[in-house]
Amino acid sequence: MNIAIIGTGNVGGALATKWAAKGHTISLGVRDLQNFKGKALLKHSNITAMPIAEAVAKSAVILIATPATAAVEVARSLGNTQGKIIIDTMNIVMGRGPKGFSNTSAALLANTAATDVVKCFNTTGYNNIKDPRYGGTALDAFVAGDSKEGKEAAISLAGDAGFAACYDIGGNDKFDLMEQFAFFWINLAMMQGHGREIGFKLLKR
Repeated sequence: MNIAIIGTGNVGGALATKWAAKGHTISLGVRDLQNFKGKALLKHSNITAMPIAEAVAKSAVILIATPATAAVEVARSLGNTQGKIIIDTMNIVMGRGPKGFSNTSAALLANTAATDVVKCFNTTGYNNIKDPRYGGTALDAFVAGDSKEGKEAAISLAGDAGFAACYDIGGNDKFDLMEQFAFFWINLAMMQGHGREIGFKLLKR
């Protein structure tokens, strides 16, 4: 799969590494080709860097892993997103996000031509994306959005990132819930002092 990753920090870098190792072609969309965070990612033969709109043009899936405050600016920098799948990993935390929006996915939909926008990989820390294994099991991921194609892509890519399962929790109306779930993890990990090495697993009987 051809995947553009916009945002080459902890989350984007972890997913780029995982997906490249699974044979996906990763295009890092960056503003400055000479100086960007995560330049070491280029050591992998399946990862290259290029201008943002160029990375989007050659990819079927676009992963957005930038700060939430930059959501509108990033959306407007993508170029032609018609027919593209956008996977949003961002979260508005403590009110820090795009003005006029309660979640970042809504901001992406309002500022791009894409209709296949889903939210995934936002409900846990980057450390759990790098290694979702806890003992003999692996954490679960979660996805929301109206797009059937977007969900299918996210679920497949969650498997390639090492998550045990990726559960569909509903449509675009669940974007806010996904961000609240992320804040639940942040609250436990940071504010309640449990640390980053915690994660969520759906158990059934």
